[in-house]
Amino acid sequence: MMFHPRVIAWTLALVTLLVYLPVTRDGFLNYDDGDYVTENQVVQNGLTGAGIKWAFTTWHASNWHPVTWLSHMGDCELFRSNPGGHHFVNVLFHAASTVLLFFLLLELTGALWPGAFVAALFAWHPLHVESVAWISERKDVLSTFFALLALFSYAGYAKENRRRNFWLALVFFALGLMSKPMLVTLPFVMLLLDYWPLQRIQKTNIWRLAFEKWPFFLLVIISCAVTFLAQRNDAVASLVKVPLWLRFENAIMAYMGYLVKTIWPAHLAVFYPLPKHISWILLSMAAGGLLAISALVWRARRQSPYLLMGWLWFLGTLVPVIGLVQVGDQAMADRYTYFPLIGIFVAVTFALAAWANKFHFRKTAVAVAGVLMLAVCLALTKNQLRCWHDSESLFTHALAVTKDNALAHLNLGAALEENGKSDEALAQYRAALALDPQRYEAENDIGKLLYEMNKPEAALDHCFRAVQLNPRRATLHNSLGLVLAKLARFDEAMSQFTEAAQLDADYTAPRFQMGKTLLNQGRDAQAIPCFHEALRLDPNNYQMLIAVARVLAADENPQVRDGQEALVLAGHANKLAGGSQPVALDTLAMAFAEAGRFDEALQIQQQAVQLAEAAGQKEDAALMQQRWQLYKNHQPWRESFLKTDASKHKSRH
Repeated sequence: MMFHPRVIAWTLALVTLLVYLPVTRDGFLNYDDGDYVTENQVVQNGLTGAGIKWAFTTWHASNWHPVTWLSHMGDCELFRSNPGGHHFVNVLFHAASTVLLFFLLLELTGALWPGAFVAALFAWHPLHVESVAWISERKDVLSTFFALLALFSYAGYAKENRRRNFWLALVFFALGLMSKPMLVTLPFVMLLLDYWPLQRIQKTNIWRLAFEKWPFFLLVIISCAVTFLAQRNDAVASLVKVPLWLRFENAIMAYMGYLVKTIWPAHLAVFYPLPKHISWILLSMAAGGLLAISALVWRARRQSPYLLMGWLWFLGTLVPVIGLVQVGDQAMADRYTYFPLIGIFVAVTFALAAWANKFHFRKTAVAVAGVLMLAVCLALTKNQLRCWHDSESLFTHALAVTKDNALAHLNLGAALEENGKSDEALAQYRAALALDPQRYEAENDIGKLLYEMNKPEAALDHCFRAVQLNPRRATLHNSLGLVLAKLARFDEAMSQFTEAAQLDADYTAPRFQMGKTLLNQGRDAQAIPCFHEALRLDPNNYQMLIAVARVLAADENPQVRDGQEALVLAGHANKLAGGSQPVALDTLAMAFAEAGRFDEALQIQQQAVQLAEAAGQKEDAALMQQRWQLYKNHQPWRESFLKTDASKHKSRH
């Protein structure tokens, strides 16, 4: 009874949940999590009609994966900005895929313990930590979950000719492609299963089996076309930047690198930089090793067909991400092995089981060896999970185990800056720039940090250089505009904000900054349309709502003030803040006073004062108390926005 498949499945799921439970205490990262969750207002809004439409029509983050977007929206609907909930959903999908893989192999082969061992390796191998512990890699765990459902359904069709299962497999395949397009190789995996263990190829012509899957291949063609369109501008590196010869060399090194890290999972990092050149000695060794393995599995294909099936599974499913079509500037990535390594695990496990039977190894010895191997995997996975606690720990580790990693320097700098370690952050940005003088992100990050440190003159050259390196990126023009505005070079600043707005029609920041710049010039009435446009694009932006509401409620120019609109904006901001932020309540009280509703202004202002005092914001509380006194005398608050940096509550966007 203790070895019943359901008991094994529950054990696999429980151990997987327990080993990955620490990730629920981890936070969001500054690498992609902003695009996918924390800075994505559409996702933050949860499951809405507009959000669902956006998910199916956007190429945001250089991908078309609507199911992944809907998944993140569902998380925000349930957990809001609590990262623990987002992490836990990743772990649940990983555990579910582990159980699915076990039952799939049991259905295909009837081998209980080999299937359980493959599933355990999939669940607990440290190379898979990245896919599970990184919220942005929801697309990995989600697409693999649907891929395994598709294969399970296909197995039912192939073994019992149930046409309903065939179309069910197609539906799951479509959902998988809409989670991550890397799944385009799944029809080829089905053909491999036809070879072993289904053995359909031995009974039917392979071309007939391939034609049978034409609906799957049709989805592959559509997915490839859509993915290319989504990535052609931002993500796909040009042949000038990454020559074809380097792509082929790196692909060979990556294949061998994945195998080495599977056997010896040391020095794992979130980012492995693409080398500028590759040693011919290492390249020859890697190519020779791959050819030798290929020759061996081909020779053994009749006696051990699982070797060929597993090896081709590994080689084939990595093709979309092996770098021949270079996306980004990484040499390889642990997350890319999440689905492909199943092939290696199957090949090795079934080969070891066959050898154990052939040479009559004692079952106890085999079991002890297997348990020890899994125990090592669990220990290494537990250790690797510590690196994923936050951005600072993740990129500190990446720099410790890789060389010449400019991106790791940049992201570590961003993490240090967020933690208030400005000098250390600046050193990391400069290290990134030293490694790659053409990296506009480094120039921009240095400029923005110097601006934050109130050194606009020093920041200016770096921001100018960033724009020169990449004049088509709107964010760089916006950063340059901020520095120019700080230096009171308002006309030049407006020119940069205008350029940023023209480059990205959905980018709110430059429109908001235009309004602030016009306020600085005393052109308050002209600033309001800019604010309106910014809020039209991002109606739930808390910082902008507060800033614009304060202008409308308290500007010294009576032609600008609009108490009723200020009430609407401040009320919305207060609702977004859950009624718990002193600045939102303070702004709402300002709007009530401007609208002549002083009793309500007094009540709201008292709440703001109490919350500010409870939070230890003594200076803010004193200012709020002054405003309360004015409202008591039926006088609204007036504030000059001509010098916006002097306004303590005026938020910077």
